[in-house]
Amino acid sequence: MAAIRPGNTRTDSGTPPRRSVGDSWQQAGGTALAGVLLIINGILGVLQGIAAIHKDTVYAVTQHYVFRFNITAWGWIILVLGAVLLLVGLGILARQTWAQFAGVGIAAVSMALQFMFLPYYPIWALIAIALDAFIIWALLMTSTHTDI
Repeated sequence: MAAIRPGNTRTDSGTPPRRSVGDSWQQAGGTALAGVLLIINGILGVLQGIAAIHKDTVYAVTQHYVFRFNITAWGWIILVLGAVLLLVGLGILARQTWAQFAGVGIAAVSMALQFMFLPYYPIWALIAIALDAFIIWALLMTSTHTDI
């Protein structure tokens, strides 16, 4: 019988190789962490959006910026994005296959929107971009090891 190497998908007998218990725990932990981070990022996005909608003076207003919007418009965009992040995070924790793929996509959209939000609240936007990058990494690392 041939040795099972990381790249092999079947043994000589035709049966799939066994995965170690540690691999499944790491996969479950990475997926759960990504789901929790999506939920946290979503809740904070909802709160960020409400703050922008309610009181325009919370955020800095820049005069010459390519992606300049009314702060209230940004508030609605971030509020909706936060709600979607929250729902996708809950879907990931419920082990829904669609949510794992949607999580990568919505985290990428969130990353792009937070980049455009940089002049209004730079420190939080950088933190949110880092969270989104970690979420994408965690979901892609766990999805490559699972049989979907």
